Amino acid sequence: MQDGTLLAAVDLGSNSFRLEIGRFEHGHIQRVEYLKETVRQGAGLDENRNLSAAAMQRGWDCLARFAERLAGFPRGHVRAVATQTLREARNRDEFTQRGSEILGYPIDIVSGPEEARLIYQGVAHLLPQSDERRLVVDIGGRSTEIILGQQFTPHAVASFRVGSVAWSSRYFAEGLFTPQAFQAAEIAAKAVLDEALGTYRRDAWDVAYGSSGTAGAVGDILEALGGPPGVITREGLDALHEMLLRARSADRVRMEGLKEDRRPVIGGGVSVLRAVFDLLEIDRMQVAQGALRQGALYDLLDRERPGTDLRSATVRGLMQRFAVDTEHAERVARLACALFEQAAPAGSERASRKLDWAARLHEVGCRISHSDYHRHGAYILDHTDAAGFALPELHRLSQLVLGHRGKVRKLEAGLDDPTFALQLMCFRVAVALCHARRAPDVEGLQLRLQGQRCTISTRPGWAASYPQSAHLLREESVAWQKTPWEFAAELP
Repeated sequence: MQDGTLLAAVDLGSNSFRLEIGRFEHGHIQRVEYLKETVRQGAGLDENRNLSAAAMQRGWDCLARFAERLAGFPRGHVRAVATQTLREARNRDEFTQRGSEILGYPIDIVSGPEEARLIYQGVAHLLPQSDERRLVVDIGGRSTEIILGQQFTPHAVASFRVGSVAWSSRYFAEGLFTPQAFQAAEIAAKAVLDEALGTYRRDAWDVAYGSSGTAGAVGDILEALGGPPGVITREGLDALHEMLLRARSADRVRMEGLKEDRRPVIGGGVSVLRAVFDLLEIDRMQVAQGALRQGALYDLLDRERPGTDLRSATVRGLMQRFAVDTEHAERVARLACALFEQAAPAGSERASRKLDWAARLHEVGCRISHSDYHRHGAYILDHTDAAGFALPELHRLSQLVLGHRGKVRKLEAGLDDPTFALQLMCFRVAVALCHARRAPDVEGLQLRLQGQRCTISTRPGWAASYPQSAHLLREESVAWQKTPWEFAAELP
């Protein structure tokens, strides 16, 4: 990444969508522009966890405005990250597919722990470096992330389904502030957050930081009331609670420092923050400048180089956890990527890296079942918390693992994507040629792609020398029948 490069992050939160544009200079990212729109998508989830048409349209309209500002940015310089509302929404695919088209860049839905990791990266990169043990709390619209970390390393991450939008609609539905409503909201928040007590106890951290919307809003109000800048104290939080009770309802709240877009969700946000203060024995919290969007920007830098891409370390960790035969997995990965690079168009390095990860992980299900290990492996990847990965990325790996053996037609929907189809062909060929669990003789082996026909060819005499491998390649031709793709084996 060259100095002067512009990078952008889009944060699709439950309450607001944000666009952060920064310039990379000497290892740091300096803000160039920041845009925020209150979308309240989290309030658009119905009882069946479907986003309403109006909520989706509000989101798409916002993304269209962001897209105008992002015109001309290379794909690798933009990261769009969606959080709890879209994790919950049953019709999230409808929103993200259309939203990605409008924005011009793919929207990554991240898991709760991955959101927490990115939040910590954003906070840590905007703080002075020290060895202090940090507690970071981010109260969003529908989830709260809690992280323990030191310097740039998060040591514990967790995400809880409690937030300012969700709690405001549930406990302050009419906008009324009563002692009973606050008590019910705080008790319910503590019930959800209670499992954090074992990990995030008071002796595990030195300084508490509050990130993003709720913490920033409360910090602004307390500063306007005469408190120290950028600090939330227990006394200040109690005073704010009393002020809300005196106002009696959200529409009657008049406070210097409270922005209009925060007014409808201030009750839920304050009740969750009070619960966090009580549970984790916090007396003083500093308002952090960094947040999820800054973490996504710095993550773009790490993803640029395989050596610093956290996803590679995560793959190695999964291989170790599930006792994968490392030598065999690497053998399959090398061959699959070599075949892919022969046939793939220029600029397919990212797809090659993902194929490499899938090949390294293709036997993670063997600890559960030998005969159906590909199905168990796919399930594991679809349901694991994998640092650095977005949920769609993990699903892509899971589909490659599911499809590397057995019938191809089970992945019919994915075969509309030419890159995925080529990845899968190369993967299946590599597994077939490495069937003896030793390095195959691939001298003269070539893979060519013309339209939707993929042809593999070998040197004369190869098939006679390796009859089982030749048989498996011919069987591969049969496997791709009744799909939009043709696989031909030319084995003289």
